[in-house]
Amino acid sequence: MDIALCYESVLPARGGAETYLGDLARRLARDGHAVHLYACRWDAAALPASMHYHRLEVAKGPRFLRPWRFGEACERALAQARHDVTVGFDKTWGQDVLYPQGGLHAASRHHNLLKYRSKAMRFAAAAAKLFDPAAWSFGRLERKQYLGPTKPIIVVNSRMVQRHFEQFYGIVPETLRVVHSAIDPLRFSAEDRPKRRQEERDRWGVAPDEPVGLMVAMNYRLKGLEPLIRATATLPRDARFRLAIVGHPKFAKYERLANRLGVAERFRFLGFRADPKEAYFAADFLVHPTFYDPCSLVALEALACGLPVITTRYNGASELLTVPDNGLVVNDPHDARELGGAIARMLDAGYRRTATQSARDAAGRWTFEQHYRALVDVFGEVRAAKRAA
Repeated sequence: MDIALCYESVLPARGGAETYLGDLARRLARDGHAVHLYACRWDAAALPASMHYHRLEVAKGPRFLRPWRFGEACERALAQARHDVTVGFDKTWGQDVLYPQGGLHAASRHHNLLKYRSKAMRFAAAAAKLFDPAAWSFGRLERKQYLGPTKPIIVVNSRMVQRHFEQFYGIVPETLRVVHSAIDPLRFSAEDRPKRRQEERDRWGVAPDEPVGLMVAMNYRLKGLEPLIRATATLPRDARFRLAIVGHPKFAKYERLANRLGVAERFRFLGFRADPKEAYFAADFLVHPTFYDPCSLVALEALACGLPVITTRYNGASELLTVPDNGLVVNDPHDARELGGAIARMLDAGYRRTATQSARDAAGRWTFEQHYRALVDVFGEVRAAKRAA
């Protein structure tokens, strides 16, 4: 098939959707598909040698206008091309397939309010959004994507997102294709993993037998770092464990909170890592108390490394867990007792031992290859419909 992928920036070292696009492009190319990328910037070294590039020039300007300009540039470029399948991954329209890996803007806006502890703060934040041009712009763009006259095939990466389409736009769930996110587990293969694990733990000042939880996030507020710090304060003072925090380089205010609550010795703030692989190797479980994740890739990366996962019901990746065999799901990240209890469960060596094996099994049950095949089936459906027409 001749397949066009549309995404503004594809720099896989940045992680998230951009890493996924690199994985998908390489797999498509390996099967002999002609893969085209419509983007403003990319890292060719991290993409297949056979990739066809189409640079889109988009004028700089306010944040709320950039997606419109990129979407319009995609629309113009694709009108001059003949591809079997065109795929949009973010704020674009007019493609045959839309795969909103970041979920719905309307749902994200709603869930973003949950990160505030008090109802008064949530009300104030919601009121402020009424005057936010980006919120208005992105909401209008999303309605253009999904409620316009030409209906794309919509692929979503969790049943949670599938429910959001019905909740916010009245789109019947049965019309959407659910293809859970997946990662390439080969990125985490290493024959010398035990050695690298100990070397990393030595850098952290952690004993070989001390339980270590890991959090990987760039948006600390949305992903629940503050509730995590508060939850550790509910655990007994003699509980022996550490929490390693990898992500955004600015974490001073969270260090201050940990100091104020008297739990600073339990945390290792490691800042940004271009490749967090060593951190996964050094950890024993993942803590991801997020307020919104359509289907968190860090949870899938953790499972691939044999780490059981603590997450929340606001994470579509929780659907891939078997609770409590390989993970625990918290209802409300702000419930410090509930989150603290989940951490306490992970500190039990017997539970952790069986959960680790179950995590590896879970990673094996839903693989990138299965994800890829499901997506290619959707692409084949599009091509067949076009040929029939």
